[in-house]
Amino acid sequence: MSRPPLNTLLGFAAAARSGNLTRAAESMHLTVSALSHQIRALEERLGRRLFDRGPRGVGLTDEGRRLLAEVGPHLEALEQALRPAGPRSDEVLTISVMPSMASGWLVPRLGRFLAAHPQLELNLLSSERLVDFGRDPDIDAALRMGAGDWPGVLAEHLLDESLAPVASPALIDRLGLPPTELHRWPLLGERGQGHWTRWFSAHGGQEPERYVAYLDDLESLHRAAVDGMGVALGRMVRSRVLIESGQLVVLSDARLPSDFNHYLAYPSRSKDHPGLLAFRDWIHAEVRAHRGAADTTARD
Repeated sequence: MSRPPLNTLLGFAAAARSGNLTRAAESMHLTVSALSHQIRALEERLGRRLFDRGPRGVGLTDEGRRLLAEVGPHLEALEQALRPAGPRSDEVLTISVMPSMASGWLVPRLGRFLAAHPQLELNLLSSERLVDFGRDPDIDAALRMGAGDWPGVLAEHLLDESLAPVASPALIDRLGLPPTELHRWPLLGERGQGHWTRWFSAHGGQEPERYVAYLDDLESLHRAAVDGMGVALGRMVRSRVLIESGQLVVLSDARLPSDFNHYLAYPSRSKDHPGLLAFRDWIHAEVRAHRGAADTTARD
């Protein structure tokens, strides 16, 4: 059997890391059709299905995860070796972070880090896109949610995420319904799938016949809840600022553990970056303080 073309494996890796064929195709300057054809050809060649295709993107099968674990580090090493070397400043730190994590947790704390390190120039890139450190050499690290097992990436656990129903004070006052009867509230979600189905299965109650709206990104979901559109299953880490400010109220003491948790992720090339080492120490200290405050609130 002849060897598969390198660009086919690169296309597979780009789709696997982004979970979205459109974004992966754009990163490779291909059409979605061309990338899909490459992936199908690779699947036929290997005799394995590498992706599960759904309405919101693609996810790796077990076979796909095994292939990515095997070829991912080698592809990154090739890209690193072929990339022209450029000057690198120890005083510039670039971090990618999801918008909801940036606004809901990181940015309110960031002033303390910058005050302690005035010599450091921090670039914060807000994006939902999973960083490909091999193709984004200017990004030193990322704050991401996941299982922490990204191939070729060092990942340090920060925070466990959990979910609970949250609503605006205005909606609570307007409806006057008991929180134990969530099926009577206007819920933001999607029937028969997703976190609400897991919530009702874990904590009891009746799933409603219909949901008032579905929003596919967390920033919009939290914003809709703040505006009184309905009850959201809020992420407790990323909605904490909204809860502490009184814009959202948690309707239940129960929690639904998230499938994914928060990590600081970075490639091996960044592990000795002085700015990242300072940020790493600082964010772990902030996490410890966050956990301590959460434990105090729970006891109260």
